[in-house]
Amino acid sequence: MTKLRNSVGERIRAIRKAKGLTQQQLAELSGLDDAYIGSVERGERNFSIDTLEKILIGLNVSAYSLFYNSDNYIDSIQMKIIDNYSSIISELSPKQVQNLNNIISEFRNAFK
Repeated sequence: MTKLRNSVGERIRAIRKAKGLTQQQLAELSGLDDAYIGSVERGERNFSIDTLEKILIGLNVSAYSLFYNSDNYIDSIQMKIIDNYSSIISELSPKQVQNLNNIISEFRNAFK
C-alpha cells in the first residue's frame, strides 16, 4: 500500500508545483495544516478519502487528474507539461479552452 500512497503524494506535489502553490497555500485552500500537506506529499500519511477530497478541492483538480497513471503512458517531463497546461486550462472559460484547442490543432497540423 505504501507505493500507492507515495505515488499519490508525488502527484499532489507535482500538481501543486505546476499551479505555483506552496504547501502553505495549498493548506489554506484545503483547510489543512501545511505540515500535514508535506507529510501527505512524502507518502508518510495514511489519509482518508475526505482529506483527499479537501486536497483535490484546494488544487481545483479532479480525482482523474490525480490518479492518471503517467508511468505507463508518458515520461515525467511530459507529465509536468500536462500538469502545467491543466493548471492554465482550469482558469479559462469554455470558449477560451475551445479557442486554445483550435490553435493547438492548427499548430499540430503545421508539423505533419
